[in-house]
Amino acid sequence: MHTALVAGWAGSMALYELAVFDPSDPVLDPMWRQGMFVIPFMTRLGITNSWGGWSITGGTITNPGVWSYEGVAGAHIVFSGLCFLAAIWHWVYWDLEIFGDERTGKPSLDLPKIFGIHLFLSGVACFGFGAFHVTGLYGPGIWVSDPYGLTGKVQSVNPRVGCGSDPATVKKYARRAQLGEIFELDRATLKSDGVFRSSPRGWFTFGHASFALLFFFGHIWHGARTLFRDVFAGIDPDLDAQVEFGAFQKLGDPTTRRQVV
Repeated sequence: MHTALVAGWAGSMALYELAVFDPSDPVLDPMWRQGMFVIPFMTRLGITNSWGGWSITGGTITNPGVWSYEGVAGAHIVFSGLCFLAAIWHWVYWDLEIFGDERTGKPSLDLPKIFGIHLFLSGVACFGFGAFHVTGLYGPGIWVSDPYGLTGKVQSVNPRVGCGSDPATVKKYARRAQLGEIFELDRATLKSDGVFRSSPRGWFTFGHASFALLFFFGHIWHGARTLFRDVFAGIDPDLDAQVEFGAFQKLGDPTTRRQVV
């Protein structure tokens, strides 16, 4: 339902902005000056043409293709409707016991397999966007600009494997996430004596991690003290009330009362 609401809002908002957008002067009256919000994001992802015959660059086109501003907005609305129907279906059939086999009492559906299929299809969709649309294999690419944002155009972006993605650099930034700074044991360059000395930011991060660990174990301790034996959980079929575990029952003593007075 959340995805349906987001996709539906994006599609309807894009259609509204297209209805009020004036593409006649993209230099002195660009989209950001007209208060557009969704269209700039679509343009950044490589959508530059409209079924109305205009382009965001100021030219006139005769064949905008399917994936224009209107096409993408309509696809979002259709996708929103499908997600909404899926949400209603799951809301109606929320009780998984209706999918159980009456003869064996076991579920007739392989729920982990169904969940895996959902994740696989979502992953294929995300991978396809990056592998085809962004790289230009089947699509325009995305908006690529210079470091100052002065010039730019829609072009394909190919993956680059170099010094920025080698294991050593990935390790440095992983340590930055853990310790608060980029840290490496390079004694030759840093002339270090091998003793780890972090910055105040690193100690601040380490202190938070330590307190988080203590709070986590405190949560486990208190959670273990407040376990409830629920009659609906199938723990004790003779139990007819929600009784705090350990409050009325002694281990190994069947004479202990089972009900709350």
